[in-house]
Amino acid sequence: MKKTICGLLLTAAFAAQASAAEKLTLVLDWYINPDHAPIMVAEQIGAFKAEGLDVKIIPPSDPALPPRLVAAGQADLAITYQPQLHFFADQGLPLVRVGTLINSPLNTVMTLDQNIKSPADLKGKKIGYSVSGIEQATLATMVEHEHIRPEEMKLINVNFQLTSALLAGQVDAVIGGYRNIEALELKLQGKTPTVFNVEDYGVPAYDELIFVANRNAANEPKIKKFLAALKKGNEYLQAHPQETWQTFAKAHAELNTELNKQAWQASLPLFAADPAKLDRARYQAYEQFLFDNKLIKKITPVDDYAVELH
Repeated sequence: MKKTICGLLLTAAFAAQASAAEKLTLVLDWYINPDHAPIMVAEQIGAFKAEGLDVKIIPPSDPALPPRLVAAGQADLAITYQPQLHFFADQGLPLVRVGTLINSPLNTVMTLDQNIKSPADLKGKKIGYSVSGIEQATLATMVEHEHIRPEEMKLINVNFQLTSALLAGQVDAVIGGYRNIEALELKLQGKTPTVFNVEDYGVPAYDELIFVANRNAANEPKIKKFLAALKKGNEYLQAHPQETWQTFAKAHAELNTELNKQAWQASLPLFAADPAKLDRARYQAYEQFLFDNKLIKKITPVDDYAVELH
């Protein structure tokens, strides 16, 4: 009898151990917002739990930290930007892209001046920007595509005050505003922004938001499970945009604003349908773009910093 009870207890202990969810830490790129909708929905519908995962989602104290925490082995995954990934590769950080959240650029050039109908009309104008380097190279490529020399514009650093600089008339246009956030913000202020998507004017398309893992841990089964759950989260989100927004707004009352409600809808077509899928040619082209603009020192092979997990 004792043996039977011991046997049953051992079996129960092993079963509990087997069903214990595997912990995975994800550090976001910024505070929770509609860009993270598929992750939030995967959590809402229990997709992570169904994959045997206990996912801890952490907004960073400093947006520069997430990839470095993963590089240091202090988190399993971080959300970052494809353009940044190329810099990490150039610096030799042990990071690899394992998945994609948003597979379209979000960056734009925006203006409220109705006379500016294409980047060619930026000649002689003042353009506000927040981050030097990529934004300057992007703007230069866009205007050169329209046969304007970059030196024919005046760039002004507006320190992340893109919409307020535009609204105050401090600048004629800005680069760096997102098509699913700042464009909506301006419309909610009663304005009619003209928006130029960077990839329409000679800049290679890229994945805006990606997941990076430490190179040594990229093949861990829990990362594949996370991506499988994320895919289910996005599928449910696309099928139930209103319901998932209401659940999100209820869970995050401080984010229940008209801007976030509209951004939730505007972001739907931007999410990667298959987060694991990797477009190698896209990464190669953007690496070349950065190298041609002297923003990275060398060309790193795609397989060194991006993988597709099967």
